[in-house]
Amino acid sequence: MVDSKSKLMKASLKLSTLLALLSLSWACSTSKPADPFYLIRNQIDSLLATAPDFSGVVLVADKGQPLYHKAFGYLDFETKSPMDTSAIFELASVSKQFTAMIIMMLREEQKLDYDDAVEKYLPDLPYKGITIRHLLTHTSGLPDYQAIMDQHWDKSKVAGNEEILAYLNRYAPPAQFNPGEKYEYSNTGYVLLASIAEIASGQDFIELCRNRIFKPVTMTDTDIRSLEDKKAIKNFALGHIYVDEKKRFIRADSFPASNYTIWLGNRKGPGRISSTAQDLLLWDRALYRNQLVSQVTLKEAFQPMKLNNDSLSYYGFGWSVNRDTLHPVVSHTGSNPGYATKIVRFIQHHKTLIVLCNNDLGRMDELVAGLESLLISNHD
Repeated sequence: MVDSKSKLMKASLKLSTLLALLSLSWACSTSKPADPFYLIRNQIDSLLATAPDFSGVVLVADKGQPLYHKAFGYLDFETKSPMDTSAIFELASVSKQFTAMIIMMLREEQKLDYDDAVEKYLPDLPYKGITIRHLLTHTSGLPDYQAIMDQHWDKSKVAGNEEILAYLNRYAPPAQFNPGEKYEYSNTGYVLLASIAEIASGQDFIELCRNRIFKPVTMTDTDIRSLEDKKAIKNFALGHIYVDEKKRFIRADSFPASNYTIWLGNRKGPGRISSTAQDLLLWDRALYRNQLVSQVTLKEAFQPMKLNNDSLSYYGFGWSVNRDTLHPVVSHTGSNPGYATKIVRFIQHHKTLIVLCNNDLGRMDELVAGLESLLISNHD
């Protein structure tokens, strides 16, 4: 009797264990299909684990739905304030796509034309034969305004577009090449675009961005902010640079003489927009609708530029363009002291990658390339 009872108890225990295992297996099998992004989330986590010093926010979205949105590191490395997904970052040159959008809007309203000569709006500029299209596509041949300002500007003062244009006119550094001859990235061109937008519209460029883009798209955390404005924001992600001598990250604004974002802090056009990853996703979705400009207008922004020799330059209007016309991808990077940013739009698949970093990560390009590869491999 004892042996039979013992056997019965053992059999019952085995059955209970088997049922528990089956229940666990069923739970796992039913939970994974309910979360179609389970695998890619794990893959992204694994990739980001290879960069433990990364500080910032990563957002990956599918058809406008965030499938990955996480924060890493610190808002401020001195206070160890933890990073948050709602943190506001300097976008740096990711701002250029908004400048280009203002120009496209004014073009639809027939207030300017892409092939208008720049001297139509800025007659004193000592560079002729350049069009608005050349400015948009970085094919103008204009010299670098920052070099002239760095050499001659009193860095105890803050310069804007008016001062930049005055110094270009005053010192007239030589053009780099003839308009349309080749591609060469030009912040100067986007300063001129913002000034042209003001002249063509009769409105301040910052107000144009606020009233024509940020407010309609409900980008409530996005703006072109002054240094004072940014200091008042508690969740502003401060830019940091690693200093070898101190073996730690130091705030980028600790070096004002070498930080052009301070003494060129009033410039408009090439940078200065600050935003969140979530607001950039709203911007991404707005581009699929006719909310800002028509799809016909937007399509032209995503086309390569034909150069004078009929070769192509793969930069459109504020966006870098990939060479695969069957699977179009547009993107843009940004770099300010202490910041590295990127937005990538897989247009055909409606997938979006946004990476905002505030500690001048040396591995940023490698990290973003890995994230892009994951999205490509997980296309439907």
